[in-house]
Amino acid sequence: MEIEDIKKQAQSIDGKILFDHSIKNLNWFNIGGKTKIFFKPNSLKGLLNYLKLYSNRGKIFILGNGSNVLFDDETFQGTIIKLGKNFSNITLLDEEMIVAGTATSQKNLSIFAKDNNISGLEFMSCIPGSIGGGIRMNSGCFDKEFKDILISIQLTDFNGIVRSIPAKKINFNYRSIKLPKNLIFLSATFKGKKKNSLEIDNLMKKLKQKKELAQPSKIKTGGSTFKNPIKQTDKKVWELIRCSVASDKCFGDAIISNKHANFFVNKKNAKSADMKSLINFVKKQVRSKTGVSLELEIVIVE
Repeated sequence: MEIEDIKKQAQSIDGKILFDHSIKNLNWFNIGGKTKIFFKPNSLKGLLNYLKLYSNRGKIFILGNGSNVLFDDETFQGTIIKLGKNFSNITLLDEEMIVAGTATSQKNLSIFAKDNNISGLEFMSCIPGSIGGGIRMNSGCFDKEFKDILISIQLTDFNGIVRSIPAKKINFNYRSIKLPKNLIFLSATFKGKKKNSLEIDNLMKKLKQKKELAQPSKIKTGGSTFKNPIKQTDKKVWELIRCSVASDKCFGDAIISNKHANFFVNKKNAKSADMKSLINFVKKQVRSKTGVSLELEIVIVE
């Protein structure tokens, strides 16, 4: 991939462009090699100018908070784009509607909603990802999902064409949506319901307690590794893993969390190959023991 012209014009783009940049510290697994180009736009104009300059000459991956991504140990032969802080603004449209930049963390959006007496976004307080990642995955927990509150998405494609898509025209599935991969979500509009902020705060605290009891924290993990196979069985994926795989099974420093079997952990210095080996082993064992085919929830970037 020829990038000499990008290097020459890097200073003219509104944003940070880095070459052969390490991606290990850009994700929660703390795994990965380098990316040929890393771009963090400061503005929409900077993003669109970069897309025009890059002109689809290689792969593009849009990175949010990196909470559910597994990168390869080899260099990513393309560009990784991570939206800057100017894509994390939050604005109140009316008493029940909020517009948020997609670089905003879901937790920050839930706090903003609470502070403005808007209910319906409490579940986001338990999800570590960004709004952009939440849209792409139709993130959710405690019986609530993005589809329940999303009104519209403002986005651009990789050619720099900006438009808006209403949520009613999007096909939402469990932990996924049917939209092309060549889209960069810029901002989104959400609608909740008026409610006293103290009641909202109490609910957020209850959800946080439930999460802390069930899930590990302060470790190097990508969160839920597999989607719950809701169409194949009533059992949760962690139950299937527990009855199919020894809890101490590991590949290098890639291990299964003792607290929640669907959380795979980088104990110290796991490689991408180690984590993939663990993922593939668990898939094979669960299929062999239960007949259930597991589908990844984390995103593997190669």
